[in-house]
Amino acid sequence: MNPAVGFTAVIAVSVITALIGIYGLRVSRTTSDFYVASRTVRPWWNASAIGGEYLSAASFLGIAGLIMISGLDALWFPIGYTAGYLMLLFFVAAPLRRSGAYTIPDFAEARLGSTGARHVTSILVVMVGWLYIVPQLHGAALTIRTTTGLPSWVGAVAVVVIVCLTVITGGMRSITFVQAFQFWLKLTALAVPAFFILLLVTGTAGTLPGGPLPAGTDFFPPSDPLGGGSMYTTLSLLVALLFGTLGLPHVLVRFYTNPDGAAARRTTLIVLGLLSIFYLFPTIFGVLGRVFLPGLAKEGTPDATVLLLPGALVGGMGGSLLTALVVAGAFAAFLSTTSGLVVSLAGVISQDLLGGSVRGFRIAAVGAAVVPLVVALGTDSLALAGTVGLVFAFTASTVCPLLLLGIWWRGLTDAGAVAGMVVGGVLCGAAIMLAARVGVDSGWRDVLAQPAAWTVPASFITMVLVSLATPRRRSPGAARFMSKLHVPERPLAHPGPSR
Repeated sequence: MNPAVGFTAVIAVSVITALIGIYGLRVSRTTSDFYVASRTVRPWWNASAIGGEYLSAASFLGIAGLIMISGLDALWFPIGYTAGYLMLLFFVAAPLRRSGAYTIPDFAEARLGSTGARHVTSILVVMVGWLYIVPQLHGAALTIRTTTGLPSWVGAVAVVVIVCLTVITGGMRSITFVQAFQFWLKLTALAVPAFFILLLVTGTAGTLPGGPLPAGTDFFPPSDPLGGGSMYTTLSLLVALLFGTLGLPHVLVRFYTNPDGAAARRTTLIVLGLLSIFYLFPTIFGVLGRVFLPGLAKEGTPDATVLLLPGALVGGMGGSLLTALVVAGAFAAFLSTTSGLVVSLAGVISQDLLGGSVRGFRIAAVGAAVVPLVVALGTDSLALAGTVGLVFAFTASTVCPLLLLGIWWRGLTDAGAVAGMVVGGVLCGAAIMLAARVGVDSGWRDVLAQPAAWTVPASFITMVLVSLATPRRRSPGAARFMSKLHVPERPLAHPGPSR
């Protein structure tokens, strides 16, 4: 790959992101602007921003890489990523917006009447955010190394620097503009090359590397319809993706920016449509990569499929332009997801430790980005989609039960919530660490590597049992707060004609 292509694409995205962030500074004037964009973001704009931050390195690069390795089995990832928004739509979006909270810990304290529950929630939210940022930085490192030949650390550092500048200048309002732009850039960056590659494959296969595409090519070998090594693995993965989406801090904070609960629901519906369209294209790249770039899987770099396929199949100036577009989309994916995570973490850290001021938000944003950068620089990149899937399992076992039971069950107590989150987090974290030490042939490997099927129920059951055992710890204001969550906002009455 020509390094000039990679340099040009990365610089262009970085400059445009910085300019949009500067514009956001002009319209970000209040504390509410920095935290929740003054709750004035409309559904289409907010849905685009959610798509921008949700479609991370795992979606842009990792899905195609998993399809390269696993074939049809990997399709459960985009299905799960998208279906998780149905859970958000039905159970969380509108009530969470009506709560009036700025952050998930705010919600926990208001619902449970406990600062202890708030602190535990804050720690878990920060852990989830940091764990999610690390794969984004690994993806940036892979992209920079593959497209420019520069050292891997340059990509991770560049993402952190750009994100910090954007977040500290304009906060949530600025990031909303940036992420909405980056979603449409990512969609275009995959859709346009996929369109041209499909035209090439179906119309002029004789010009492809290795000659014509053989008739009856077997894109996918026979596979278990439930995928993976076992039914348990697939079901546990789906549990992680479906329930994990409900606990992602950078996604949930977006619903605080809607004007009301109805707008939050409309936002979620639009997101479902946008995600359904987007995930068609990584799937196409993965399928074509299995046929034309099978060596990437053998070399251990399947996540580079999206970056290398346009140049390998199209070639010439056209291939270079398509490659530049893909690289720009990939870098936008790292920037947008990391931006959303840093904003959500900065809100939590600044409110709990730095007084909740704009200055505290900016200091917290830098800290929220630097810590995962240190971790990313000291670790090696794994399969991006698989790594993010483990983060989903962790958040499904901790934050998700708090939200679902906190919104829908009056009996939840602070003791129950804390016990459930701790049990779910400890079990999930221990299982993931033990999985790395267990042999591939061990019968326990699947159970430990995909723990959500048992850690999520364990968290829910613990919350319920401990809450039932501590009825006196129910918040006195729980009934009033629950009513606030579930009573729709009254539409504003139009003034009558003047007399």
